[in-house]
Amino acid sequence: MEDILYTVAETAKLLKTNPNYIYDLINKGLLPALKLGSFKIRRSSLLEFLSRYEGQDLTDLDNIKELEGVKKVENIR
Repeated sequence: MEDILYTVAETAKLLKTNPNYIYDLINKGLLPALKLGSFKIRRSSLLEFLSRYEGQDLTDLDNIKELEGVKKVENIR
């Protein structure tokens, strides 16, 4: 099985956020990563993260909450 690896910067760009936030996600154990010189994130891990936390407010990583009025959509690819 082939899996794409993203750098922290590439992941931040994909999620339209900053690299420090990606490091926070990794350090809190919310986004699995590999350390190969620098952190790398598997595409499959990123997709699983997005699916797991869809419909949740991740602004404060110590206090993750459900977004009101947002329903999680299953099986979208």
